[in-house]
Amino acid sequence: MQCPKPSISTALIIGGGIFGVSTAAQLTRMGVQVTLINDGPLGNGASGRSLAWLNTARRRSLPYHRLRQAGIERYRVLADRNPGVSWLSFAGGLTWDAEDNSNEIVDVHRYERELGYLSELLSGEEVSARIEGVDGSQVTSAGAIFNGNEGWVDLPSLIAQLASEITASGGTIITDAGTAKLTVEDGRCTGAVCANGRSFHADRVLVATGPAVPAMLAGQGITIGDDTPVALLVETHPVAHPLQAVLNTPRVAIRPTPDGAFFLDSGWSEEEVVVHEDGSYQALDSTVSELVDEARKVLSGAPELKVKAVHLGPKPIPGGGEPVFGELEKLPGCFVAFSHSGATLGLLAGELLAEEMALELRHPLLDPFRPERFAN
Repeated sequence: MQCPKPSISTALIIGGGIFGVSTAAQLTRMGVQVTLINDGPLGNGASGRSLAWLNTARRRSLPYHRLRQAGIERYRVLADRNPGVSWLSFAGGLTWDAEDNSNEIVDVHRYERELGYLSELLSGEEVSARIEGVDGSQVTSAGAIFNGNEGWVDLPSLIAQLASEITASGGTIITDAGTAKLTVEDGRCTGAVCANGRSFHADRVLVATGPAVPAMLAGQGITIGDDTPVALLVETHPVAHPLQAVLNTPRVAIRPTPDGAFFLDSGWSEEEVVVHEDGSYQALDSTVSELVDEARKVLSGAPELKVKAVHLGPKPIPGGGEPVFGELEKLPGCFVAFSHSGATLGLLAGELLAEEMALELRHPLLDPFRPERFAN
């Protein structure tokens, strides 16, 4: 059977994060002539400061769980095709809750098992024996959940690989293009114009500008719910340590990096970010120090961690928390990708959006996440 032929010849992708680059790569594979524009370097937004934990852990709606599960499977295929790469790991994810009345780890474990999600409930002693690099004495009395199917990806590395594929296939990538504004003719999106006056025309347009999506579409009279906070991600210098799994603990989340460093974040530390009147962000030294201290507590051997960089910026979260994917009913020809789970959904979203854009399909997996839900 022959693959369906695209019904379009050109596509414009606005945004150089994982959603934009992934969709562009899929479109080039289908024979569509793609132009991708970004306001700065590729991966300069949320994709460049993401914990990038590949998971569908804990509780969420069943359609969202299914979407994320399919997203993880795409990374399994990618890992099989790229054996031994340092930027993709499936060493699992480990999580535990605080020692108080908010602890729901046992109920979450049961819920995950009922969904068929790989989930083991481990004591602190079992964590020390099985999960290399973790101090099991820090696990609270209810235990910890180990999800052995989870992993992490270094998004800048993946974006670079996909970008090379795009250009090798004849696609065009334009970085440092400045802010883009959609162009509309007879009620249909036909392209975009950048701040420097350069314009682009295409049969289909994807808006994948991370936290800038709601404001960009508001200019067209389209509402997208927005719960975007300011994210804080601390990057350490490389350190000799055996941790390979992703940790999600009450006071710190930790993810290894390809060069042996760690990325650290948490909910409480984000709340301490200072937002100045001019819109700039500041992380307090006390916040960064405490986050590092919390990491040292849960890592075996309490390694000395030195801060290499502090990454600050908006973390895209749509209103209600669930993603937004698909064509805009009020603006035909314009598609949108806006989600908190950019890493987990990155490959899958690019695949499904490319099919919708080029083949005029409407994928049922995306139906619960259409942008029109905010119009109601």
